[in-house]
Amino acid sequence: MIHHEEVWGTVVALELYEESKSISEIETVSKEAVSFLHEIDRDFSTFKVDSDISRIRRSELKIENASARVRLIWKLCEEAHDLTEGAFDPWHARLGGFDPSGYVKGWAADQIANMAVAAGISHVHINAGGDITLRGGMLTSDGEKPWMIGIQHPEKKNAIATALPIKNGAVASSGTYERGAHIIDPANGLIAIGARATSVFGPDGGIADALATALVVSGREGARWFLKPELAEYGCWGVDRNTDSTWSLRWPERQTEPK
Repeated sequence: MIHHEEVWGTVVALELYEESKSISEIETVSKEAVSFLHEIDRDFSTFKVDSDISRIRRSELKIENASARVRLIWKLCEEAHDLTEGAFDPWHARLGGFDPSGYVKGWAADQIANMAVAAGISHVHINAGGDITLRGGMLTSDGEKPWMIGIQHPEKKNAIATALPIKNGAVASSGTYERGAHIIDPANGLIAIGARATSVFGPDGGIADALATALVVSGREGARWFLKPELAEYGCWGVDRNTDSTWSLRWPERQTEPK
């Protein structure tokens, strides 16, 4: 079954399939996932005045007094900040204050996928406004195959720049696709000019989301992060800011195949 939910100022698409489950059983999981999405919006929205994140941004709530989930995301953002050598910095958001949107969307997509798998659903495709988490591959007339994830060209709305075969994992993209230039370079407080568009693929949606954001800041220089042992299963694709030239680091080049 496929369900589209308007939340976070975008649309989240849930595609769940399992031959051994009834439609009602899958719908139950879908409803639980939708409830979770709205919980995340309630806690992390920078537009809802009473969210934990809005209160933190107004200095009305200290992180140590926030909910356990918000404290977890804060910690994971710190780890992503270190992995990217400061290029991912949600404490230097465009409008000021902590904004974990560049991590939590991919992380939440992972949580929903894991929820579905735990409920016995084998084939899962979650698209959280462009951050995609996948489990189990897709079923075709020729059997089970990896999902083919097309990466949109940043200047051509209906053009696919590249495609990634993934069975289990995540893909996150960042750049000027829909919101224009909106990512800040934490080093100078100006609009990031490292890359026009980036996509990162790997096992963890939150990390992929953060890396995609960070690569918009760093551009090709950020490729060195993927030499770190923690990122051995990740790859990236990007478009330079001032040209149409592209660059990539893919799984086969890291001697690691998508699972």
